[in-house]
Amino acid sequence: MSDTILSVKDLKVSFDTYAGEVQAVRGVSFDLKKGEVLAIVGESGCGKSVTAQTIMRLTPTPPSRIKSGSILFDGDIEITKLSDRQMEHIRGSEMGMIFQDPMTSLNPTMTVGKQITEGLRKHQRITGDAANKRALELLNLVGISNPESRILQYPHELSGGMRQRVMIAISLACNPKLLIADEPTTALDVTIQAQIIDLMKKLSEQTQASIIIITHDLGVVAEMAQRVIVMYAGKVVEQGTVDEVFYNPQHPYTWGLLRSIPRLDEMGGGDLVPIPGTPPDLFAPPKGCAFAARCPYAMQVCLEEDPDHTKLTADHSAACWLLHPDAPKVERPVEAGGRKHG
Repeated sequence: MSDTILSVKDLKVSFDTYAGEVQAVRGVSFDLKKGEVLAIVGESGCGKSVTAQTIMRLTPTPPSRIKSGSILFDGDIEITKLSDRQMEHIRGSEMGMIFQDPMTSLNPTMTVGKQITEGLRKHQRITGDAANKRALELLNLVGISNPESRILQYPHELSGGMRQRVMIAISLACNPKLLIADEPTTALDVTIQAQIIDLMKKLSEQTQASIIIITHDLGVVAEMAQRVIVMYAGKVVEQGTVDEVFYNPQHPYTWGLLRSIPRLDEMGGGDLVPIPGTPPDLFAPPKGCAFAARCPYAMQVCLEEDPDHTKLTADHSAACWLLHPDAPKVERPVEAGGRKHG
């Protein structure tokens, strides 16, 4: 029996607009193991959220469309081939999602209790006292105090951290096999962020659900994930275990991400080095490496041909011409854990 819960192969997703086709996801491939926490990182607009939403078939069609590729869930369920009705049975029961802003994701006209029990009523046919009992258990599980009173409250009566905990409770209600968290800590202050990260770590250990966490915060990645995927301009440019990507990064874009975060082990935190330039226009992506225009190590071949992934270890690979045997040797500007050379 395979230990892979999700297998995404060569996924391509576009949005058809009046201005033309936006190639949001351009051939993404990765596997997720049972019980694993996988992080997807990258700048805004790199395609990480579209990838996650496409896995749950949440992108509206039109304007979005899956051009090609496969999303195989739980061994034999081809997500790209399912009807809307079939997806309704999987969403909430087999897959759960935690959205970025709970205030806009929760229904302001329904009590917290009704929103938690909605999925139970639909997918597990649990009603009445049994559903309320399960809702109380979930609120306790996510660390909300006085669940008996909270269950009767509306979202606007709760703090941001509590609302996010309610979102997590809703996503866990039917014991899903896959949980997707789309920047779950972005709208929260630093103290509450730490609490939510700690909560999700505990839940992943307790429930054994596989988790995909979408984020641009490398601190969250280091704290939660076992493996990480780095995306740029709709493609995966590097992937590996967290240790491999943090301590032995191989793509210049990954170097840039690591150099742009503050370090606690340097006096004054060290200088933050931004990545110059802007991401490419996905209406007309470049024919070569999408990062070439911003890369200080770009060669002529980078502008003309997109590099294939070079396998570095069983889990670690990167798509960069610098890894070609004939490429000039470059000393990367970050040491282990993201520290700068020099």
